[in-house]
Amino acid sequence: MLLHVLRHAEAEALSPSGLDADRALTAAGTKRMKAVARAIARMEPGFDAVLASPLLRARQTAEPVVAACRYEEELRVTESLLPGSDPEAILEEIEAGGWSSVLVVGHEPHVGRLVGRLISGRRDVEVPMKRAALAIFEIDPQLGDARAELKAFLPPRLLERL
Repeated sequence: MLLHVLRHAEAEALSPSGLDADRALTAAGTKRMKAVARAIARMEPGFDAVLASPLLRARQTAEPVVAACRYEEELRVTESLLPGSDPEAILEEIEAGGWSSVLVVGHEPHVGRLVGRLISGRRDVEVPMKRAALAIFEIDPQLGDARAELKAFLPPRLLERL
């Protein structure tokens, strides 16, 4: 199974409502995500599922990828991708889904802990990701804790050039 981990793009510092959950992407974040989405689509990921945090900025990050990849299913919103969630929760959700290619869109520090967990097999390792960065893993759930192989770690500036 291929797992694509994407951190949300640049978001406003404060939403008009004052709620963190309502923070939208900035104009620069929206522009960057359109370019990143085109690069992801060129990789022909063939997503079976796209999962995003319920926070607005994560959904707005996922939407251009969904459009560029011509993903026809509904975007799945899951609390397993909230910033304070345990990375194990999203891994269990993905495993239960039985998908072969998945995109998850979330936030730091969660995505950094998820990437650290996948790379090391340990819960105490964090690999911070830049906004709009993408990590791609091949996962074999039968291998236990050491079940993931990092295939690519792509910062947004590189993605924009693909």
